[in-house]
Amino acid sequence: MFQNSKNIKPFEKKVWLSSPTMHGDEQKWVNDAFVKNWITTAGENINEVERIVAERIGVKYAVALSCGTAALHLATKLAGERLYGQAKPNCGTLQGHKVFCSDMTFNATVNSVTYEGGEPVFIDTERDTWNISPAALERAFGLYPDVKLVMFAHLYGVPAKIDEIRAVCTRHGALIVEDAAESLGATYKGKETGCFGDYNAISFNGNKIITGSSGGMFLTNSKEDADKVRKWSTQSREAAPWYQHVEMGYNYRMSNIIAGVIRGQMNYLDEHIAQKRAIYERYKKGFEGLPVSMNPFDAQNSQPNYWLSCLLINADAMCLQKRTDTEATFAPEKGKTCPTEILETLAKFNAEGRPIWKPMHMQPVYSGFDYVTADGLLKSKGSKTDVGADIFARGLCLPSDNKVTPEQQDIIIEIIRSCFE
Repeated sequence: MFQNSKNIKPFEKKVWLSSPTMHGDEQKWVNDAFVKNWITTAGENINEVERIVAERIGVKYAVALSCGTAALHLATKLAGERLYGQAKPNCGTLQGHKVFCSDMTFNATVNSVTYEGGEPVFIDTERDTWNISPAALERAFGLYPDVKLVMFAHLYGVPAKIDEIRAVCTRHGALIVEDAAESLGATYKGKETGCFGDYNAISFNGNKIITGSSGGMFLTNSKEDADKVRKWSTQSREAAPWYQHVEMGYNYRMSNIIAGVIRGQMNYLDEHIAQKRAIYERYKKGFEGLPVSMNPFDAQNSQPNYWLSCLLINADAMCLQKRTDTEATFAPEKGKTCPTEILETLAKFNAEGRPIWKPMHMQPVYSGFDYVTADGLLKSKGSKTDVGADIFARGLCLPSDNKVTPEQQDIIIEIIRSCFE
């Protein structure tokens, strides 16, 4: 139960969860677009950002798109076309087919499946990285042997168990769409995320570690796939003197202005990662002695980008917390706390946190879809084997803005420690 025994005052300026950090180079390239009058979805900034990102991640081709969701959608469309052929009119390439999806993720990961008419089957989370569970994925193939596509995300910048996931997919002849929207710059066995799937996507949304305010990118080693995504993203215009269209297209291309911001940001990726790592480590040290843990990662094989620092409260240190679909309440209890109390307390001091991603199988829009845990099929909530629901209940994302000062972070740590008094 929070006690402001040290008379801590609210921050004069809000401490954000994760906000854009501009350096000045961004304005240079935006101005360059203005001077050259490339105020469109083509131009030098786009070309350079595609080159820089492809080179950084270690793929041959990158296609700059309007957002990470667009990249995921076209990656999913490509996978469906490869597996099942071109779609019939008014149908998606995955129409009538199931797809295994990360359960604990932002809904954009899963929405791209439904855009293409697919039926998501949610795969539970594993505790070591908070990502898709290889054991649950293997179980899912036993239940649905005909599934040929897996879509997984790297949660909060922490790489999933890629080798284990790939091994399961290889055994069952399944393709992979890798959602690296949150993990730009993170590595697994020395290779950057965004290069491990058959189709890959990243995001430059306003709160990401590198941002253009919006934007995303499709990544591949296939020129044919890159060309197809580039065509689809510009309304599938054919090579004709007029606007000729043979297949469905989308207005998904990145703006040259947005690309200018990203172009100016990319030189600072390693600096941002180092800042985020320092924040994570200060939190970890500051919470020593409390009944909590930080979001975990496989230190032997992976290096996160530390996009968001997260806290998980031990089950025996949780006070009573109740959540509906839109509201949360708690009952204060001495020596215990919960995510709702901590988040409400941080807000009172002008600091922003948020709950862990609510698992997809708990979302009303996807409540009728199947959900597989490591122990088997689960269609109802509240199972003891439901790892994702447990992490959602006990976890929260901490203020992780890379501009937070050590002094501000010390105050945040003190506020959270007081919640356990």
